[in-house]
Amino acid sequence: MEIKNKAILITGAGRRIGRALAVALAAKGAKIGIHYNRSKADAESLAKEIERANGQATLIAGDISNTEDCARIIEDAVKGMGGLQALINNASVFFKTPLFQTTEKEWDQLVDTNLKGPFFCSQAAAKVLPDNGKIINIADWAAFRPYTDYLPYCISKAGLIAMTEGLARTLAPKITVNAIALGAMILPEGSDDTERVNIIKKTPLKRIGSPDDVVNAVLYLLERGDFITGSTLVVDGGQRVA
Repeated sequence: MEIKNKAILITGAGRRIGRALAVALAAKGAKIGIHYNRSKADAESLAKEIERANGQATLIAGDISNTEDCARIIEDAVKGMGGLQALINNASVFFKTPLFQTTEKEWDQLVDTNLKGPFFCSQAAAKVLPDNGKIINIADWAAFRPYTDYLPYCISKAGLIAMTEGLARTLAPKITVNAIALGAMILPEGSDDTERVNIIKKTPLKRIGSPDDVVNAVLYLLERGDFITGSTLVVDGGQRVA
């Protein structure tokens, strides 16, 4: 797919990986839908950054854990950008949930944001995406090797990969659906040097990933992935096989 002038919606685009994707895709001429929930200031600053570089950005607010909001987010994206050619389900929450301390509220927050939201955003998007439309789900290598104190998060990401495969079969041949399973990229806020060093030691490529690694994977699927669907591209520096 030629990215220039294509309308691409990125959920959770205001911060971290989502922001990097938005900036990179806008630089290639895409019209970017910047979805946000609580990070309004970050989303607004991102829109200004893109516009200063002569790019096009549309702000779209909504809570993807709410199914009604999911439908409206897609509707607003189509109205704001004049169409929609690709959806990147990036928005996610991540926090520690030891097994015997996990509450139902925490479970719901993780699963609703990380799995239910992408499902219903994809459902709505699939109704308006054109031939060769694309859906990309941002998953996590921990879907394959779950972290012991983060089980609901890992379960939600494993579900996202299963969803990717199911949607790929359901939406073929019109729309391709793929996932990218990330390793350590931008460490969570509050991480210290010891944690960083430990992650590097356990990673075969001996480094933390960067947003550029994710950008390159997304660009590949968007620009050259027309014969790829139902796949999960693991971008983790080898963590999965360590």
